[in-house]
Amino acid sequence: REPLRCYGWALLHLFLMTSFSQAEEQGCRLRGDPENPQLVMDGDILLGGLFSFHTSWKERENTYMEKPPPLQCTSLNFREFQLAQAMLFAIEEINNRSELLPGISLGYRIYDSCGSIARSIKGALALVNGNENVSDTSKACTKPANVQAIMGEASSSPSMAIATVIGPFHIPLISHFATCACLSDKSKYPSFLRTIPSDYYQSRALAQLVKHFGWTWVGAVRSNEDYGNNGMAIFTETAQQLGICVEYSMTFFRTDSSDKIQRLIDVIKGATSRVVVGFLSHMDMDVLIQHLSNYNLTGYQWVGTEAWIFDSVTASRDKNHILDGAIGLYIPKAHVSGLREFMFDVRPLNSSNTDLFTEFWEGLFSCRFKPSLSPEVQKECTGHEDLTGVKNIFTYMSHMSIFNNMYKGVYAVAHALHTVLSCNRTCDINMKLDPLTILRHIKNIHFKTKEGDEVYFNENGDPAAKYEIINWQRRENGIVDFVTVGLYDASLPPDKQMNLQNKSLVWPQNSKEVPVSVCNERCPPGTRTVLQKGKPVCCYDCITCAEGEISNSTDSISCVRCPLESWPNEKRNACVKKEAVFLSYKEIMGALLTAASLFGTCLTSAVVYIFVKYRNTPLVRANNSELSFLLLFSLKLCFLCSLTFIGQPSEWSCMLRHTSFGIAFVLCISCVLGKTIVVLMAFKATLPGRNVMKWFGPTQQRLSVLGFTVVQVIICIVWLIISPPFPSKNFKEFKDKIILECSLGSSLGFWAVLGYIGFLATLCFICAFLARKLPDNFNEAKFITFSMLIFCAVWITFIPAYVSSPGKFSVAVEIFAILASTFGLLICIFIPKCYVILMKPEKNTKKSMMGKGA
Repeated sequence: REPLRCYGWALLHLFLMTSFSQAEEQGCRLRGDPENPQLVMDGDILLGGLFSFHTSWKERENTYMEKPPPLQCTSLNFREFQLAQAMLFAIEEINNRSELLPGISLGYRIYDSCGSIARSIKGALALVNGNENVSDTSKACTKPANVQAIMGEASSSPSMAIATVIGPFHIPLISHFATCACLSDKSKYPSFLRTIPSDYYQSRALAQLVKHFGWTWVGAVRSNEDYGNNGMAIFTETAQQLGICVEYSMTFFRTDSSDKIQRLIDVIKGATSRVVVGFLSHMDMDVLIQHLSNYNLTGYQWVGTEAWIFDSVTASRDKNHILDGAIGLYIPKAHVSGLREFMFDVRPLNSSNTDLFTEFWEGLFSCRFKPSLSPEVQKECTGHEDLTGVKNIFTYMSHMSIFNNMYKGVYAVAHALHTVLSCNRTCDINMKLDPLTILRHIKNIHFKTKEGDEVYFNENGDPAAKYEIINWQRRENGIVDFVTVGLYDASLPPDKQMNLQNKSLVWPQNSKEVPVSVCNERCPPGTRTVLQKGKPVCCYDCITCAEGEISNSTDSISCVRCPLESWPNEKRNACVKKEAVFLSYKEIMGALLTAASLFGTCLTSAVVYIFVKYRNTPLVRANNSELSFLLLFSLKLCFLCSLTFIGQPSEWSCMLRHTSFGIAFVLCISCVLGKTIVVLMAFKATLPGRNVMKWFGPTQQRLSVLGFTVVQVIICIVWLIISPPFPSKNFKEFKDKIILECSLGSSLGFWAVLGYIGFLATLCFICAFLARKLPDNFNEAKFITFSMLIFCAVWITFIPAYVSSPGKFSVAVEIFAILASTFGLLICIFIPKCYVILMKPEKNTKKSMMGKGA
């Protein structure tokens, strides 16, 4: 409670002081020490610049008892001096041109932010308000802005802070290197523009680059600031959409403690991924590479951003080849004529701040104007050193693309001012400039530089997104070449955005093979992926496709069932057409059945020949030769009809096989039935007072055979009309084969045909059974009884065998039943007669047939 009371008294005290202060003086006044620019040039219109000429500062302890001393900056950043020179070059070139802003001179005020966000904001406010104390405080808050636009910062975090502060005043802030996608939000940063593409496109391009090489299991290290955090967030989101998994995502900042850095090193060493995406600023990467070198973490494939992938300083510090083979994105190479020569003229840098220029000169030439106590620097500066013989960061022109971004930003402001001031041959110098008007005109500019580069901004203040794909290739002398191996253009259709030349790529440890970075081996065709429990989607097991299914792509998430007429091959990566199966003449079973059928036909023909030759003998004449010949004819038809069951089913063969079988067998059984009745009637006629043969003479025998057969013909005709048999494909019996068979059409028709045959066979069997006790000489009834017994036994066993046999075997069962029953009739009825005719001719007499020779 006591701290809360003290806090309340402090707030009350602050409120009272503010009230008295407002009562004493209404208006705005500068508080604190005025901030002086490091580089100054007067002009009709001023542009501001914010550069980190220093990258760090000396830590200080604030006692809160006295006014803090000014920030003491350390660590010169020569790249920022180069960018300042690029800005000065563009301003000087514009001032020397007569067609752009004629009669108007541009000046500048440039501040050093020292890499501090707070100092960046202070410098931005100084550029907007001016750094002088205004005696008339009523005018201090209403005067126009001191500068019409601000160039900078290079980093995203300070750019966000500055844009937030100056956004409400509509002062344009044009950055040459701040890439955070968050800066495209115009509701937060309405006056921010940039000449470098947003990380929204770079992050997505990096994800597509990783996907292109099949790296689905990667690690990630990012700068612990807005640039790294926002860029990595977009990369991770896009990577998930592309099926890429991030094994770890670690933050890093150049001022991190040794314990935190050690944890990062341990994570990289313990991870299974071999690809590391580094979304780092060049300053963070310079520090990180030193720590990675201490642990000799070579062999990893690094994927980099534009911040460090083209940085020669980072490459020169990679003594242990940690980043060899790195690949990443960089803004397209550019050339600005005259800039290189201007860069080496450092006199404009000595415009106002002699201390900064002195520090710059001493750092550039590694000398001291005053005697130094440091043993490292013993050379004394003369002030006349020649810059052309110096080789250091300032003289490297590898970042011409970034200098070109600065150059285009200055020209964008100049073109907007040219339009606002209604310049033709002269400009309206008296026109009052409005920051909002200038901002709107900058957003709408569209021009070409002297080198032919188009400059324009989209609705978010971003330029078109184009990148070169850079590959680190170390030469034998140890120098790294930044080789362009492809292009990425976000304005093209998705399938044409990335253009890579894979042949020219070099990978870590000078390998020519693309590194592999996956959670597990890829699933080959014929398998599907099954996620491992508790692991990311990139970690899975490979399961063989189920029976009847295939997968024809790598890492397939599911298997596809083959079409009905196809079946997977052995590897289950393709569907092959199923083998068509039917009872063929070419296979052994078909050939044997065909041979049996032809043998039966030939045997029947031989019997016919014997009966024709001995047609006048008592044995042939006594057994009703007319019915015998008709029976032999029908038996021949029964043998031949079995051939219609062999071969590939067709529409005609299906209708013919069952109908011919049914009619031929009914004709056969009708003849046997007629012979049985004749035998029975002949025996009855020998009894006294019986004259039954007149009721069953030859005419009646022919009519009975015809009548029985006509009934079957009618059944078959009705079957064929209503629902005839037809060829069909059976997919149920065998999974990998197609059975070509004849469907019955109407099952009722089929069983009616068989049922009628069974009825006649039963009737024939009964009649033959009744005649079994006739005198031995009339032994045909016994043979008919035995033949009918075989016939009925065959067809009774046929039914369960037919139903249970699969595919072509059911056809074989039916053929076997036809042949077996036909052979039974032929052998039982006619072979004994042929034996007597040929082997026992003495019994082939009328006396023997009548039994009177006993």
